[in-house]
Formats: sequence, structure tokens, C-alpha cells
Amino acid sequence: MKPIITGLLISVLCAPWAFAQHSDVEQKIIQVSKDKWQWMADKNVDSLSVLFHEKAMFVHMGGSWGTEQELNIIKSGRIWYKKADIHQVSVNIIDNTAILLNRIDLLAEVGGRGVTNPFEVTEVYVKLDGRWKLCSLSFTRLMTPGDRH
Repeated sequence: MKPIITGLLISVLCAPWAFAQHSDVEQKIIQVSKDKWQWMADKNVDSLSVLFHEKAMFVHMGGSWGTEQELNIIKSGRIWYKKADIHQVSVNIIDNTAILLNRIDLLAEVGGRGVTNPFEVTEVYVKLDGRWKLCSLSFTRLMTPGDRH
């Protein structure tokens, strides 16, 4: 009976620590995502090239492409991610993979024209060699009341 009580006591005492660890990972991913939005706004392709996995995929309203093209688009200003107003964030951790969902309003300049769109953005990060790498970034435009006909 004593081993069972001892085991339960250890489980109860360790449970908050286990949850805190998971929460720390979620917070790390949220911060990495926020940094990414700022680097995109600043056109900081040096920092982005470290964050983006070389085989990452980027899905936009106008198409999909890989890391090299995304970095070139950001550097040239063909898409300038000026500001992401983040309204909701959720993170799911599965082993060494983090799936982050952002509900944002994105102020951007596309082809020299300012646009604002509501998006659900899916970001997939994989932890490789101790670093989180962005492997997928996908924009899904959300319908607004004016979009419904």
C-alpha cells in the first residue's frame, strides 16, 4: 500500500512541472512566430533564412512555393508583410513538431498596392538539432460579413 501512496504523491507533485514544461514550449513557439512576423515586416531575410527550413513550403492566395522564392519575394518587396494584428493563437505540440494557428488581420503591400485581409495562418515547426525550423506557412483567407452574397 505504501508504494502506491508514494507513487500517487510523486505523480501529484510532478504533474504541475510537466504541464509547465509543455507551456514553456508553447510560449517559445508563440515567440518564434511573433519574431517571424516582425522579421517579415522588416524584410529581414537573414533571420528568416535561419528560421525557414530549406524545404519549407509557403501557401498564399496567389500560389505556393518554396523557401528560396519566399525569401526572394520578401527581399524584393513583391509582398511586404507590413503588420500582422494577431487576434488568436493556439499551439499543438506533437513530439518534435509544433502546429501553430494564428487568426490575424494582415496589412500588406502586394505589387505596390496596400491590402488588408483576415487570415487563419497555419505554421508548422519542427525541432531539428535543438532549433525550431518553420517547415510550412499557409494562409487561409477568412470570410467577412461583406464577402457573403
